[in-house]
Amino acid sequence: MLTDLVSHGFDIRLLRLPKSSVPLHCMAVSAGYEQRRNEVYSWDGLQRGTAPFLVIQHTLVGEGRLDFAGVQHRLVPGQTMVLSMPHAHRYWLERGGHWEYFWMVLNGREALRLVRQVIDARGPVVTLPDIIIDRLAGACLALMAQPDLTPGEASSAAYAGLAALHDGVFGASAAPEETLPLALARVVAYVETHLADPLNVGRLAAIAEMSRSHFVRQFSAVVGIAPADFVLQRRLERIERLLLATDMSVVSIARAHGFADANYLAKVFRKKRGVSPLQYRADGRAAAGT
Repeated sequence: MLTDLVSHGFDIRLLRLPKSSVPLHCMAVSAGYEQRRNEVYSWDGLQRGTAPFLVIQHTLVGEGRLDFAGVQHRLVPGQTMVLSMPHAHRYWLERGGHWEYFWMVLNGREALRLVRQVIDARGPVVTLPDIIIDRLAGACLALMAQPDLTPGEASSAAYAGLAALHDGVFGASAAPEETLPLALARVVAYVETHLADPLNVGRLAAIAEMSRSHFVRQFSAVVGIAPADFVLQRRLERIERLLLATDMSVVSIARAHGFADANYLAKVFRKKRGVSPLQYRADGRAAAGT
């Protein structure tokens, strides 16, 4: 579904649905797929009116920033931002930056209840499995592209997005990381949100507050692979997704995932996947019929 959404292209839809005498408690207000590049883009969570609503926004390319009650977050590819309004937060694009994402704005007491529980449990930025992102993208695409939406259809798509978010945070797909010891879970979370940064074993051991040798033994025993292999695995999984779901250049993808240049990424990718990044993109899109 994410590939279908990207193929649909940049779009924004504001839903103007007829009022109902029997309100639905999870309703879509708007949805979109946007790209922001080198422009002023900033939203203040206390300056968007007094009526409560929520935003689910998933980053595909580039990077945004979020200040959530004084805590700073980087919004990088693969991360989903979940916010309720009104609230003391601000998210924005850095000067000269580039940010590509899809989003849904929802309201209704059931939607707000679930999102507040997500924020309480995991914070405003979550990393979700690929299958969950596909479901979110499918809900967003339905809201953008389906003609003549009825209130029931709009609510159904909104519920589908929330159900995906629920499963990604609280369901079985979220269980493996939650069973990790706290120190290792902290390392995994750090890796997921800093794939563009140097992630050497010494740095990860410091995050776990362990000696290097003890960390390598513990991580390898619990996770099943060595820390360096885990980092590479996560990077390649994210790179595969960007190759199929976006037209981002290999140079940009390499830079966003900690590779010195596109040639080094191509060498590693070919060794692990058997084909070059561009051939992987071409084969994947041909198989999907796009």
